[in-house]
Amino acid sequence: MQELYGTSERARRFYRDQVLDHLNPRMREFIARQEMVFVATSDSRGECDSSLRAGPPGFVHVIDRRTLAYPEYRGNGVLASVGNIRENPHIGLMFLDFERDHIGLHVNGRAAILDDVELRRHSPDLPEPAVPGQRAQMWVVARVEEAYIHCRKHIPRMRRVDAQEPANWGSDDMRRKGGDFFDAKGTPSPWSGDPLRTRG
Repeated sequence: MQELYGTSERARRFYRDQVLDHLNPRMREFIARQEMVFVATSDSRGECDSSLRAGPPGFVHVIDRRTLAYPEYRGNGVLASVGNIRENPHIGLMFLDFERDHIGLHVNGRAAILDDVELRRHSPDLPEPAVPGQRAQMWVVARVEEAYIHCRKHIPRMRRVDAQEPANWGSDDMRRKGGDFFDAKGTPSPWSGDPLRTRG
């Protein structure tokens, strides 16, 4: 595509000047203050999934210049991201700072799943849950293969507002979770019978 669109030289310059195979000090500091990350995974067939993970600053923990970890909390039970990682370890992480620096950081690599007790044996400085009822069921540990900037020109400027109500971790209360916001429950779908059997 670079040859087709005539961008090869520009791409070489970007690789040479901006792409690292590790997290340098500025990248590690940037990650340590982020409160969200977008996670991209795919299964063994290459079918993709993208998801959001969020928490207090430092919830994505940089273990060393080539390794970071983030917690997986109780969710809807689908476990799409970690299921994909079990089949295909490739992972893409996108950190975006909408408020302060208006810049992004891509981190691509390979991931593995470790339980909380096991990872804490190797990394005792992992963050503890900041919210009552919040507990990591497991950790995604990513080995960094590429880290590079996402330029600011298309990152919208946003402003922080205080949350209306605190998160209720571990709740199955539909209203607190967002309910059927998109009216999917009454809409026919291929998974209406036995969703787990249909999805394989």
